[in-house]
Amino acid sequence: MLDKSIAAMISAIEIYNKPDFNYREETFSVLCINAWELLLKAKVLQLARNQVTSLYVWEHRQLKKGGKSKKRYIKNNRAGNPMSVSLYEAHRIITEDYGVKIGGVVKDNITTLAEIRDNSIHFINDDLSLAIKVQEIGTASLQNYLHLIQEWFGPVLDKYNFYLMPMAFFRGFDSVNGETLNASEKNLLKYIKTVEKDYDNDDLSDYNLSLRIDVNFKKVKSGSAIPVQITNDAKAPVVRLAEEEIMDKYPWDYDVLTTRLKKRYSDFKANNDYHQIRKSLESNEKYCHQRLYNPSNPKSGSKSYFNPNILKEFDAHYTKQS
Repeated sequence: MLDKSIAAMISAIEIYNKPDFNYREETFSVLCINAWELLLKAKVLQLARNQVTSLYVWEHRQLKKGGKSKKRYIKNNRAGNPMSVSLYEAHRIITEDYGVKIGGVVKDNITTLAEIRDNSIHFINDDLSLAIKVQEIGTASLQNYLHLIQEWFGPVLDKYNFYLMPMAFFRGFDSVNGETLNASEKNLLKYIKTVEKDYDNDDLSDYNLSLRIDVNFKKVKSGSAIPVQITNDAKAPVVRLAEEEIMDKYPWDYDVLTTRLKKRYSDFKANNDYHQIRKSLESNEKYCHQRLYNPSNPKSGSKSYFNPNILKEFDAHYTKQS
């Protein structure tokens, strides 16, 4: 699921950066949203220990005698295959059921991009108003995606270059073919501007709603180039693979662990007793891994990640929900 998400995002970038592509913004928005949905579903799977049923839509079926059954059934699509949860339901599962924190600006960015995708049939490619907004929203979405995927799954994107080519390279901002927006496009731009107002006073951070790229062309003097060193170090992918395996084995951070314990036990409280029990288990590699913020610097800060098997240890201290 994670690999498919990355593939969709890479495809979105490649399409957008093509020198001559007449359906640029529309295709980018479709593929970018697809990448986000797959990423969120990959996170759900990670948190649910790869139980595919965690992504299924469940329903209570109608009984012949009236009413609905108490038993839940998997809801199937027209082809008879299980229906999977939506983009927004996956976000809800992650943030509410597991307590993983995702900034509101990330959800607003995804929602805005999804609105662009849903209205893509109304786009007119010769108009720059929407094209500029798509790039601003899309650039921020790529940045949000990069930071979030690194936080959740480690450095799996190190071998890729994630950027959208500035429009100044292939669009002329000095000339516009008149005001070609139709009513639907005007409503879409109005909606985007309304969402942007909520973040007008926010400073630039790792997660943003929209980002503008300013391009300035300057003559480069000799000797002013940035030095670059290329290496074929065979150890690099090995380290990256080890990091992925670690995140698979220890998918829960403190917030997720605490949320799961609250849902699991009737008498659980996040008090000093809980903290003492947790800290006593953090030294056990079976249950906890300390991940450095900067792997190349052993003295950098670290964050604790937990294996779901740690729940067995807490069972001895708390009462399970009936």
